[in-house]
Amino acid sequence: MTQSEVRTPVAPGFGDSLDYVTIRVGEQLLGLPIGRVQDVFMVDRITVVPHAPEEVVGLLNLRGRIVTAICLQRRLGRPAARLDGRRRGELTAIGIDHDGEAYALIVDSVGEVIRLDRSTFEPLPVHLDRLWAALATGVHRLDDELLVVLDLDAVLDLDLRRAA
Repeated sequence: MTQSEVRTPVAPGFGDSLDYVTIRVGEQLLGLPIGRVQDVFMVDRITVVPHAPEEVVGLLNLRGRIVTAICLQRRLGRPAARLDGRRRGELTAIGIDHDGEAYALIVDSVGEVIRLDRSTFEPLPVHLDRLWAALATGVHRLDDELLVVLDLDAVLDLDLRRAA
């Protein structure tokens, strides 16, 4: 057998899969495309920015870089607990880069990285809340719940909320 006849085996279905970092906001399971996630970290200090949109809870310093912190609960139109007065290390954040800017999405918890077959991806349900529909790309049915896949470009477009 020549060198050109030797083939490296490819994992079955690898090209037909979608990988997500799972997070929770309230009881809802959400998926973030893994290629967009830069960091998962705990926030120890947030500097409040006066007159910022409601979703922007402030700025933080992440390894010398100024990062805009966005509360994903507020962004999704859900009531969020007050973030001021929390002790250090209590807030979980997902680091995302968008158009050359750094953002931290404040979430309730981070789950695992999951790989789902592309064939299980479904369009958004027609009766989904308009704001959620504007911020998501579709869903995956899991054994016991739905995974809503977020469109991070839409989530980070803070002008979109006024349009919805």
